[in-house]
Amino acid sequence: MIPIRAAVPTAEEVRALLAGLRRTVDVEADAVAAELAGDEPDAALLDLVATPFESVSDVNERLARTESYLRERGDRRAVFLTVYSRMTATVRTAIDDGAFIDTEWAASYLVAFAERYRRALIAFERRAFESLPRPWLIAFAAAARGETLVAQDALLGINAHITYDLTYTLGDVEIDPDRDAKRADHDRINAILAHLVQTVQDALVETYAAVGISGVDRLFDPFDDRLALLGLKGSRKFAWRNAVLRADLPTWIGEPYIDWRTETVATGAAAIALAPEIDDEASARLRNAEADVDAAMAFYEAIRRRM
Repeated sequence: MIPIRAAVPTAEEVRALLAGLRRTVDVEADAVAAELAGDEPDAALLDLVATPFESVSDVNERLARTESYLRERGDRRAVFLTVYSRMTATVRTAIDDGAFIDTEWAASYLVAFAERYRRALIAFERRAFESLPRPWLIAFAAAARGETLVAQDALLGINAHITYDLTYTLGDVEIDPDRDAKRADHDRINAILAHLVQTVQDALVETYAAVGISGVDRLFDPFDDRLALLGLKGSRKFAWRNAVLRADLPTWIGEPYIDWRTETVATGAAAIALAPEIDDEASARLRNAEADVDAAMAFYEAIRRRM
């Protein structure tokens, strides 16, 4: 049995939980369903993600194809995939290069992580909103409304996938046996994501600079802290601690406790992403600039050049 103190949140987690409790997002499944009542599910999109991912290469190929499909149709869900498909390609290269202690586990980790996204995308497209994790409902609903900035679309997707999905992905692939080796491989991905953060930050700033908006970097400084209430590295530590607690605590207490704190932090982070700390005038300028150009395409091109 693990010590009780291991179940007590760290100081950083307490701050994140309190912030998450204070910052809520008023997005209900029924309201989203009503908004999309006249829209039929996209059969071609569902066909792209109809079957579970079978391998790292399958994930890499189908995420890229899904991103292209959404982007060509002006679907704002493509913004997150622009980031995620490139993250996946980078991790795949690291796997091929033998960068991990347990290559098989790292590959399973990548596939299981992508599966969480695939299932969320299918649930939203099929309008099965009640079965959709709340952070993904917030992210997909914002993209469907088209009222957010490209930066917010990226942040909302990253938050749902890392702050929320990662806890459950680690449960899917299991952290035992050889927990220490798996923890080391989990941490190795931090360096890959740290590079990604800088790439995305540069691309977002470049995208908005291209449409004549100065001082946009205020939105993303520091960008890492806006990925989650705990920051990117902190969120990954949070997910690992959740996985440890889920594995070691009795099910009756471990599962509801982990579910509560994971959703609280992820939805709180989504609220922060939806309400960046910029004034109304700056926000209006950004929205007007995006209305005049294809900012999503500019973001895609800026990312592509850096990867």
